[in-house]
Amino acid sequence: MRHPHTRTAPTNTTPTGTASTARRRRLLGAVTAALLCTAGVTPIALTAPAVAAPAEVPAEVPAEAPALADGLALTPPMGFNNWNSTHCRAEFDESMVKGIADLFVDRGLKAAGYRYVNLDDCWALPERDADGKLVPDPARFPNGIKAVADYVHSKGLKLGIYTSAGTKTCNSAGFPGALGHEYSDARQFADWGVDYLKYDNCNNQGVDARSRYTTMRDALKATGRPIVYSICEWGENKPWEWASDVGHLWRTTGDISDNWGSMLSILKKNLPLAPYAGPGHWNDPDMLEVGNGGMTDTEYRTHFSMWSVMAAPLLIGSDLRKASQATFDVLGNKEVIAVDQDPLGRQGTVISSEGGRWVVAKEMKDGSRAVALFNETAAAQRVTTTARAVGLPAAPAYTLRDLWQHRSLHTAGTIAATVPAHGTVLVRISAGSGWAAHPPAVGTVLDSAPFVTAGTPATLTTSVTDLGRTPATRLTVSLSGPQGWTVRALSPTGTAALPAGRALRTRWSVTAPAGTPIGSYDLTLKASYRSPAGVRADSAVPLTASVVVPPPAGTSYLGDLPWLSAVNGYGPVERDTSNGESAAGDGHPITLGGAVYAKGLGVHADSAVEYYTGGACTRVTADVGVDDEKGGKGTVAFELWADGARVASTGVLTNAMPARSLTADVTGAQVVRLVVTDGGDGIDSDHADWADARLSC
Repeated sequence: MRHPHTRTAPTNTTPTGTASTARRRRLLGAVTAALLCTAGVTPIALTAPAVAAPAEVPAEVPAEAPALADGLALTPPMGFNNWNSTHCRAEFDESMVKGIADLFVDRGLKAAGYRYVNLDDCWALPERDADGKLVPDPARFPNGIKAVADYVHSKGLKLGIYTSAGTKTCNSAGFPGALGHEYSDARQFADWGVDYLKYDNCNNQGVDARSRYTTMRDALKATGRPIVYSICEWGENKPWEWASDVGHLWRTTGDISDNWGSMLSILKKNLPLAPYAGPGHWNDPDMLEVGNGGMTDTEYRTHFSMWSVMAAPLLIGSDLRKASQATFDVLGNKEVIAVDQDPLGRQGTVISSEGGRWVVAKEMKDGSRAVALFNETAAAQRVTTTARAVGLPAAPAYTLRDLWQHRSLHTAGTIAATVPAHGTVLVRISAGSGWAAHPPAVGTVLDSAPFVTAGTPATLTTSVTDLGRTPATRLTVSLSGPQGWTVRALSPTGTAALPAGRALRTRWSVTAPAGTPIGSYDLTLKASYRSPAGVRADSAVPLTASVVVPPPAGTSYLGDLPWLSAVNGYGPVERDTSNGESAAGDGHPITLGGAVYAKGLGVHADSAVEYYTGGACTRVTADVGVDDEKGGKGTVAFELWADGARVASTGVLTNAMPARSLTADVTGAQVVRLVVTDGGDGIDSDHADWADARLSC
């Protein structure tokens, strides 16, 4: 569904077949089919009201729609789109677009493969001219779109533009859409030198999606200009099932937002669609948010890694004129880009996903595999798989290339890493005789539970295992914590030679200073070693320790207790109010079915809030549901987890349902997690309440 927080979507955006009566569907479908047949087009069955004017068509249209065997988008398109960074603000103008083109060249993005500089909504005036033509906004584009296209082309780049498959675009100002004007608009785009069209879904008047998008396909083809065609109907009508001969890429979800919850939700929806992607037809999980400031550098690397392993279009959504070097480092990583742009065109498939530990593997044209080890959770975790599991043949050993650290190791077959919270390790693994030139990979893990009480020493144990075929020689390890923490080794921290398959285990005493607030803290385990030939390898592995306080005895409101971690789909988790919107503290009294609650948590799917219970608690209770503030919108599902086990769930709840009582036995659990998912239909208005949520200890 279109996410209401990212762009105002005017009325009449009802998905196909969801709001009209059967009689209106039959009548209006028959009228539209007759009009299409008159023009010589084979009609497509319509399941929604066709109340807009019929699309204009030229005198001669093929009776059968052509397939897209046009040689375009044989790898996922790469480029820039201004929307995520500028929306409709005045800063979106000719100067900005030209500046982005300059930066593509000057900062190496063109050399890395980025080609398209795309304009989004608000480039036109709200009204067409007397001849029905689109008019570029003279304040934003005083020299017109063709002049901008000419400038972009002079840099060896391509220009993209935006409109909607409706009467108006998605912005509330009401810019003209292309419904009923497809052929004349496509002709204008071609005459201007446009190379890419993003075709949105607002104000679609309920006209059948396949019909609307096919008409524009034919209009673009009729211009004779090669134009990449991006279908942006938000996945409402499952375009992956019908659009491979209509567009070159199709959105699979609603709009992305610059936060972890939004990115994660979209990732999970796009991953299962791997069978539908390939050269010239790609699943599009929306633009990149890298560099916009709402996520950490680690989360942005995950965003870029997972979009690349999914063979997704890589369209930069940050203002490159203000971007940091860290942003350019992510966007310009050629080894990661090579995964996305591999000419075989396979989208990565999920190998495993247990406990938030994801393994996604992508077959590459040279026979290697790109493998993403992704940690969804809020604490560092070891993620592991094998060369055989990701589809490689049996071999004595394999070369393992880390695409972020730009180093090569070898492994006997295990692919493993301790991955930081919300992080991804992206590797490329291949069989072949060259493995022996590289040092062995080592696997590092924190064996004991990383719970620390401030001011009191805690004992942790680390293991470093040789995963290769040759010994790791002159191995040394060290552990460090945040400033002010005390870390002391209690057992040996090195060995002259660590044989293949063996582990060095080291015990450590770790003390957080008195008064350290509850929460998760980063530790770093460093390992340094050499191969038998003397090649040095260094590894810095992130670990996580959680500073905790014992839960209070008796029954407490969860809104009054400190949490270990909180992830929310939109805005922060709110205590004793609803989610509200994006700002902290903008919620309202928690209200479910007209009943007002004084205590609880207000969240937005996808959400997870963790509490330390230390094995001392027995029960969690809450009334749950979609908050009334969304006025009938919202679909969610609630889950309660005790350590790694789900102990209670509601199934899908809507705003129309009354509050549901949820109770779970959490006896013996160290950590309790409150989870809200989107109910399977996207994060549209999913404001959820844990009303009167209580913990008994």
